[in-house]
Amino acid sequence: MREDIEQRARDLARYIIDHDSTVRGAAAAFGISKSSVHKDLTERLERIDPRLYAAVKVVLERNKAERHLRGGDATRRKYKALQTS
Repeated sequence: MREDIEQRARDLARYIIDHDSTVRGAAAAFGISKSSVHKDLTERLERIDPRLYAAVKVVLERNKAERHLRGGDATRRKYKALQTS
């Protein structure tokens, strides 16, 4: 595997942990696709740095468990904005 991709995987993991970010947020910050972030973190990082993988996995699992709440909140804000227009 190319060294720059390995470094990107480490950098993404540190970003997500440090900023308590989502995959979408990390993708935007690094200017890459969400699927690239996901592949780097779930497949590549596990082989490259198992300890860092374990730490980022905690954040990703929490984000996955909370995503329905964020989606509901976004929908509520959308319809509230439509009512006040």
